[in-house]
Amino acid sequence: MKVIAPATPLTCSLAIALLGGCASAFHASFDPAKYDSMSCVELNVTVGEVAKELSATAITRGKVAKTNIPNWLWGARRVATTVTARQSARIERLRQQQAAIAAARRSKC
Repeated sequence: MKVIAPATPLTCSLAIALLGGCASAFHASFDPAKYDSMSCVELNVTVGEVAKELSATAITRGKVAKTNIPNWLWGARRVATTVTARQSARIERLRQQQAAIAAARRSKC
């Protein structure tokens, strides 16, 4: 009878990071024109939400990038690199969104 080994913390963290990365891929791109119709209060709330998302994504990217992956775990480095690249792309998109909101705030508020 074979004993199934429990999942290691590394395996679990990679799976969570991968799922988090995949979930972020389903967000639609933003529309800068919609910020022109928002009030100053709505723009401030949106800036906060985008900043929180940006921070959480950067933290996740850092955790994945700093994960000590053993050599015997085949394909794990490639998965970590892919997740890191996906998170970097998401951070760039959030920065662009933040810049569009800041431009709208400067012109209105």
